[in-house]
Amino acid sequence: MNTQNSTNLTVEQAQKILQQYSCTEVKPIESVSEKALVREALLLITNLSDYQNLGICADTATEGFSALESYLKGLGYKISLNTANILSEKDGVYIKFNTKKQSYYLDSYTGKYRGVLVSCQSSENESISGTYGHFPLNLFISVE
Repeated sequence: MNTQNSTNLTVEQAQKILQQYSCTEVKPIESVSEKALVREALLLITNLSDYQNLGICADTATEGFSALESYLKGLGYKISLNTANILSEKDGVYIKFNTKKQSYYLDSYTGKYRGVLVSCQSSENESISGTYGHFPLNLFISVE
């Protein structure tokens, strides 16, 4: 996992940024600089946690696993996913990934929400533990 904090954000500032996206309605990220700030805040908080659970809702399994791989890479994990035997779902899917066990659960999903929730788990720092998001599927995909 990446342990560098390349910004001068404090934990409190990072949590305040992330909490703006923790609501029942999805808050869009409207600029490249906002996207970068959210990534930095999320990276800081996840680096302080013991491990994370990622919950991804997407239109297809392919889209969901693409988002999962970009989040894992963006958060500094070097995890190779074996998705060769995954059937392509035509409707919505839900993927739950546990970074500690490095395993996932895939199921169909009929809700309208599309995006990612990040649940941080920490035994030593309870202020870090919690669920952050709703974040866009493409948060860690750079547009160049």
